[in-house]
Amino acid sequence: MGFIADSQKGVGLWGGCVRSLVRRKQVDSAHVKVKGHHQLAKELSVPHLIVIGIGSTIGAGVYILVGTVAREHSGPALAISFLIAGVAAALSAFCYAELASRCPSAGSAYHYSYICIGEGVAWLIGWALVLEYTIGGSAVARGISPNLAFFFGGPNSLPGFLARQHIPGLDIVVDPVASILVFIVTGLLCVGIKESTLVQGFVTTVNVCVLLFVIIAGSYLGFKTGWAGYGLPSGYFAFGVDGMLAGSATLFFACIGFDSIASTAEEVKNPQRDLPLGIGFTLATCCTLYMLVSVVILGLVPYYAMNPDTPISSVFAEHGVHWAAYIITSGAVMALCSALMGSLLPQPRILMAMARDGLLPSFFSDVNKNTQVPVKSTLATGIGAATLAFFMDVDQLAGMVSVGTLLAFTMVAISVLILRYVPPDEVPFPSSLQDTIDSVALQYDLNGQDINCETSEIDAGTSSTLPMLHKNNAAVDYPEIVQQEAQGNFLKEENRRKIAGWTIAFTCTGAFLLTYAATDLNLPRPVRFTMCGVGGALLLFGLIVLTLVEQDDARHSFGHSGGFICPFVPLLPIFCILINTYLLINLGAATWARVSVWLLIGVFVYALYGRTHSSLLDAVYVPVAHADRIHRSSVDILA
Repeated sequence: MGFIADSQKGVGLWGGCVRSLVRRKQVDSAHVKVKGHHQLAKELSVPHLIVIGIGSTIGAGVYILVGTVAREHSGPALAISFLIAGVAAALSAFCYAELASRCPSAGSAYHYSYICIGEGVAWLIGWALVLEYTIGGSAVARGISPNLAFFFGGPNSLPGFLARQHIPGLDIVVDPVASILVFIVTGLLCVGIKESTLVQGFVTTVNVCVLLFVIIAGSYLGFKTGWAGYGLPSGYFAFGVDGMLAGSATLFFACIGFDSIASTAEEVKNPQRDLPLGIGFTLATCCTLYMLVSVVILGLVPYYAMNPDTPISSVFAEHGVHWAAYIITSGAVMALCSALMGSLLPQPRILMAMARDGLLPSFFSDVNKNTQVPVKSTLATGIGAATLAFFMDVDQLAGMVSVGTLLAFTMVAISVLILRYVPPDEVPFPSSLQDTIDSVALQYDLNGQDINCETSEIDAGTSSTLPMLHKNNAAVDYPEIVQQEAQGNFLKEENRRKIAGWTIAFTCTGAFLLTYAATDLNLPRPVRFTMCGVGGALLLFGLIVLTLVEQDDARHSFGHSGGFICPFVPLLPIFCILINTYLLINLGAATWARVSVWLLIGVFVYALYGRTHSSLLDAVYVPVAHADRIHRSSVDILA
């Protein structure tokens, strides 16, 4: 009846499958509450978010990457490589900040993709993030035991019941310390978000203090010895600009961690203000610390003389400050513990969000009444990560962590473009409200206008109103010329949305073609040049068209208002898509082969369970302009 659209009926098996992949859920608002589940505790403010972000970002990588990247790529220009990596990460951070403040619910990139792109893409993003956080947490836990062994006298000096043991028959090395630490962190996360954040704050503070010690003490040594690392014949750019850029690509992953902040959006007291501030301060603080540490360390010794395994402590040892190794190793242990908490924190919330949407069993969506955290999801995450950390050396799987991160970053950038140019113009309602929707529909004539003419629902600047143009009868209260003008404006708006939508698709295709052709040197030169030309042309076309096309007025009312607005749209999201696509393609065939297996498993899980249990399975869609009236009517009926 009227403007009602049912997305699942009468379209056949194949049509139903396709429609299920593109169906989108509604932004959580004052009208939309999580039904049947307790809410997460709103305990977090800006300092808590900064602690979570810095703790998730500054892992032990800074204690190792400084030496590796300087020796192989950047040379003395390591600080500039960190700066470029930070700027590249900031592009994604801007996109995350807008979406997190507009859609402050658990789920992070999965949640944003479900709202802006569709259920199929959202499922793959959520499934990839589950893999990312599980392997990431296991890898971090595995790195703690060698650093702890330093305090007992050496690599193999841990007590027997904690030391790594080789099992000959299975040819595996078990790591009890890694498994124990995962269980400890899991138990801490189950206590409550505020309590776990306080502990992470202490650990992160120790780590930051160690880095400040490195900067201050290293600067003193540098001024005392004359900064020998910068007086080299090869100059500041020892490997050229190409080497510096290659180093920044490696360091990019040391600058991300703000996605952990976005995953806690539902637990933030004032998400519109606090989430952007937390993301911004986190990235700025981490990049500043990285750059200062690299400036100091590269100035103390020549880049080619750095120890790739323990660069910072080795530099101090060469200057006779052997006792500094204990402080630096303490910082590495604290950094790993903080990073472990940062890896295990987001995954339960993503599992919870997917279960709330019906894509996973409801077991994962339960929120404990006392602690107000998803305890069951947290325990499942901890058990999985602890098992993997105990039995498997996950170093060879480390590249799979990057796939989940980069896929999420890419989809978040695409979601920003969709939000600005083609935001969803229909709202899903449960089929249980069919009678309410029908009663509200009777208040509108067949052209989508209010019969009582209290207010006109037609807004020439938005696409949220969907008049049924195939009907001929018009409301008697409206002059015919007004009806024609309104329909003309609607057709113009529909054309704008189609142009913008196809342009976004062409832009993404161009980014893929350009980065793939530039990366794959095995392609014949004519094919490479053709693909580069086509990809570059599509990118340029997309940038020009989206710059000229007006953004949708509905973006002002999309989700929660008053938060951060991503600048330089469409340039910034397009550049973000290009960078992330380039990094994805450069991860290598072996990594993609492993990830493809996991994603294929996810496809089967979705086909067998998620698609048929989705909360949107029997949803009916109505224009956004009518959503508030339907909400009010449903509340009146319940009252």
